[in-house]
Amino acid sequence: MKHYTKLLLAGGGVLLAIPLAFMAAETFAPAADHLDPPTRTDPAMDTTPDRPADIADVYAWHTDTKVIIAMTFAGPQATTAPATYDRDVLYTINIANGPNKTVSTIPVTVRFGRDNTANGTQFGVQIAGLPGVTGALTGPVETNLSKDGVTARAGLFDDPFFFDLQGFRTTTSTGTLSFDKTRNFFAGQNLTAVVLEIPRDRIANGTNPIGVWGTTARFGGQL
Repeated sequence: MKHYTKLLLAGGGVLLAIPLAFMAAETFAPAADHLDPPTRTDPAMDTTPDRPADIADVYAWHTDTKVIIAMTFAGPQATTAPATYDRDVLYTINIANGPNKTVSTIPVTVRFGRDNTANGTQFGVQIAGLPGVTGALTGPVETNLSKDGVTARAGLFDDPFFFDLQGFRTTTSTGTLSFDKTRNFFAGQNLTAVVLEIPRDRIANGTNPIGVWGTTARFGGQL
C-alpha cells in the first residue's frame, strides 16, 4: 500500500500536530503537500497521478466544547470538476493524546463507496473509530451526518489553502525571495474533504498536547 501524508501545525491548548508520518510506504518524511510527492501525484511529472490518495492539508482547531478536524485531498481542481470518492483508498485521521505524540491512539478511518440501490449514482461514506460513537457513522456524501454527539461531512469544498506558488517557484530558481501576499494560486479552486466535529472531552487528556495527522493508503498500490 502506498502512503501519503500532510499535516498542519495547529496551536492552542489542546491541539499540536506532530510532524512525523509516512509519505510513502518506503520513505519517511515530515510532511507532504498538494501534488506531493510529485512523482506520484503531480500530472506534470506522472502521467497517471494518484489524485484521490494525494493529501492536501490537515487542519485542526477547537472551541471550548468541540474539536474540529478537516482533512483535504484530491486537489486543487477547477470548480466545474466533481468531488473525488475512491473506494480503494483508505483515509485515516490520526489523533494521539497519549505521551507519545507519534503514536495514534484514536485512528479514525474513512472509506467511500457507491450506493447500489441508487443505480450506482450516489456515493456514501463510512467513518469508523470515532471516539464515543457506537459502530461506524455512515451515510451519503455532501450531507451533515450525526451520531452519538459527533458530526461529520464529506464532500466538495473550496480549497482553504493560501499560497503563492509562482513566488515559490521564482524564489527557488533565483534564490531571491519573490513572494506576493496578494497572489494565491489556490483561489477559486476546489478539493474534496472530510470534516469532523467531536466533543472536546473525548479527545482531551488532561493538559497533554494532542497530535493530529493524516495518512492515505491505496489498496493494491498506485495505478
